[in-house]
Amino acid sequence: MEALGMSDDLLIVIVDDDQSAREATGDLVRALGFQAVEFCSAADLLKSEERGRMTCLIADVQMPGMNGLDLYLQLSASGTPPPTVLMTAYRDEAMRERAVEAGVDFYLEKPLEADQLLACVRSAIEHRDEPARQGPRPH
Repeated sequence: MEALGMSDDLLIVIVDDDQSAREATGDLVRALGFQAVEFCSAADLLKSEERGRMTCLIADVQMPGMNGLDLYLQLSASGTPPPTVLMTAYRDEAMRERAVEAGVDFYLEKPLEADQLLACVRSAIEHRDEPARQGPRPH
């Protein structure tokens, strides 16, 4: 697994209500060479100053309150959404299709594999400035 030489202005935001999954994803993202910050809910991210600094969002689909897709949609409604990786432990084809239609970049099933997550984050970051991102590229 190859880490990227990332500059300090790239910030990966992880939102997951499951503390152990959130911390494991954050540790993995940092081990891959990225700066990361973690939130236990969509509401916490939306109140945070980090919201404006995020380069890429990794969010769980199933969370109490606002789910990962609704978070993405809210970020989309308030401007250009960050490149987004949605992750889920529950296979739900209807939710995956909604994510595809909404423009989410990647839709992954847990447990996440390091190489797969790295490829998704790298691709999302590399394509973040494209005028009309095509999404998602489900894995």
